[in-house]
Parts: sequence; structure tokens; C-alpha cells
Amino acid sequence: MPLYQFTEPRSRKTMQILTFGKWQCQHSNLYLYCSIRIPLVQFNSIQTVLRKGGQLEQFWRNNVPESFSQKYHPCFPSDIFLSMRTAKEKLHNYMNAQYYGKVSIGTPPQTFSVILDTGSADFWIPSKYCMNEACLNHNQFEPFLSHSYQHGGRHFSLRYGTGHLMGICSKDVVQISNISIEAQDFGESLLEPGNTFVSAHFDGVLGLAYPNLSVMDAVPVFDNMMRQNLVEEPVFSFFLNRDGNEDGGELIFGGIDHSLYYGPMYWIPVSQKMYWQIPLENVKIQGQIVACRNGCEAIVDSGTSLITGPLLDIKKLQAKIGAVPGPAGEFLVDCRRLSSLPSISFTIKQKEFTLTPKQYIIKVCIQALIMLI
Repeated sequence: MPLYQFTEPRSRKTMQILTFGKWQCQHSNLYLYCSIRIPLVQFNSIQTVLRKGGQLEQFWRNNVPESFSQKYHPCFPSDIFLSMRTAKEKLHNYMNAQYYGKVSIGTPPQTFSVILDTGSADFWIPSKYCMNEACLNHNQFEPFLSHSYQHGGRHFSLRYGTGHLMGICSKDVVQISNISIEAQDFGESLLEPGNTFVSAHFDGVLGLAYPNLSVMDAVPVFDNMMRQNLVEEPVFSFFLNRDGNEDGGELIFGGIDHSLYYGPMYWIPVSQKMYWQIPLENVKIQGQIVACRNGCEAIVDSGTSLITGPLLDIKKLQAKIGAVPGPAGEFLVDCRRLSSLPSISFTIKQKEFTLTPKQYIIKVCIQALIMLI
């Protein structure tokens, strides 16, 4: 299985998707460098929880039309959004997030489960002062218990769906595995309206994108690791386990575990320093181009489990596969056809990366959901 690594020429950091290993450190004359390993836990997505409760169709009806465009609005020309209210980050896509890790904040440490998201740059968790149901259902940060807490004084607002997530900016010690990051910027949410986060298995989000994407004008966690010389290499890497158990894999800060993958490693230049954005040459089914015919840009987003794209291209792709629209806004295929469905190939830097039907289809009860919406 090939390893996909994303970097930029002479870059300060890279991202790759791979497997992980154990905590490792090396000494130099000046610093103790470490590879930090965070176990990941896999859980049912909010989408699955809403479907089981019969609430998914209503959620899609209320929220989906804007979710993709507003989370990724910097990718589009500004004139597209003249009729829309400004928004830098949209959190609907977290309803499909299925992997989270543990981090601690403060002295003594308070532990939280967070989505490790390459599609955003900010780090936030619920505040003890937040009284919404979504906050009360999760771990809440108690700043008055931390001796190292620093109140930032600034406010932030993250737009999602029919409301806003609002809060205040702060600084404190953040601990990931055995590494402590001093004076790390993070947000304390004070208002989480709506039901989007009520059933979530995670408390907050830890963004891993570039600083230019930060709504809070904050230094992201990984950038602070590099500034404080806490990692051996300017690299972080994921292993995502798809077996369906709680062992979801690991995230490695500062290194690569070469024992947990095989095949060649492919390096793809980052085309813009906001998201982890790379050039995509085309999308093919059975050798025929069905999308991105003249080339396009793609974002590698660990906070979104579905593959998204322009509506017309996705509809064309669904038609090629024989998928039909479902009542909740998803496309459906008959599970009995799974073995006869074609593979889908994504051409990146003249290399075709192919997904089989088992990899791009999500089986749900007696139906299968195609992974491209």
C-alpha cells in the first residue's frame, strides 16, 4: 500500500498519511527531539447517530447546502460569496469525523478528546462557562483550576449551519503525550447553539492547517511545537485504522514509522499555504475522465470522512456508478452490486491512486452509501 506524503519545496512542515509506532527521542547538543505518538479512537460519526435517531434527514435539510462552500470558502473566487455573510470556517463537516485523540490543557492538566483536523487551523474546547447542551454533554475547561492559564481577552466566532460557535481566546500549557507546549493559543467556546455537537464523541477540535487559515489569528499547535524545538522533524503523520474497533490508529508529530507501511513514498507539493492543498489532475472511472478534466485543486482534510466535490461533477460520477439519490441527501447503491462496481482513480502528480468499491462505499444497515457527496 503506497504512502502519500504532502510537502512543499524547502517547507517548514509536511503532512503524510501512514501508520505509526512508539514514542522515540533523540538527543542533540541543544535539544531533546521527540516523535510524539497520539493513539486515535474510532467511533460512530454524528451522521450515524442522527440516522439511528431518525434525525438525519432534518439535519441535512437545515444545514447541508452551505456546509462545504463555507468551510472551504477561501478556495473559491471572492465574487461567489458577495451575497453571503462572511465566514471563515464551517464545522458541519465534523459530523463525519470518526477519529479523535486525547490532549491535556492547564496545570494541573485537564484532558479532552479532540478531532485532529487538517482542514482547520484553530484549537478550541468547551468552557466551563458555556451552558448550552452541547457543552454540558462534554468535558469543559475550568480556567480557574489552572495555575498556568492566561486570559487572552479577544473573542472569536466560528460560523456553522444556522448559528455560531462563539468564545474567547486564551493561552495555557498543552500536553500531547509526554510533550508540553508552553503558552499555546486555544479557544474556549462559550456558546454552541443547535444540535450539531450534542451527540459528538469529541469535546473540541485541534486544527493542523497553516496559520493563515486561523480565525483566531493564533499559532497552531504543530507550529508551536516547531517553534519550541519539541519535534525532531517538521513532519506529522496519520495512520487511520478502518477495522471498526476503538483502536483507530495514531497521529505522529515529528516523525514517520517506516515499519508500518510498504511500497514507495510519493511526495506532492503543497500548492497554497492555507489548507493542505494539492493539485489534482483528474478523476477517472475505467480509464475515462469523469471529473476535474482540466485539472483542479484538492484539499487533504482529516476532519472530513467523505470525499466532496463540485455538484455537477459529483452527479456525473454517481451516474457512472449507478447510484441514486436517497431521502437524506445521500446517494445509495444496492449492496448486492458492490462486487461489480468500478474502481475510482485520482491522478496526482501523474500517479493514479485507486479506490476500490469497498473503500469508497459506506455500508449502513441494508443499504450502502457512496462516499462521495
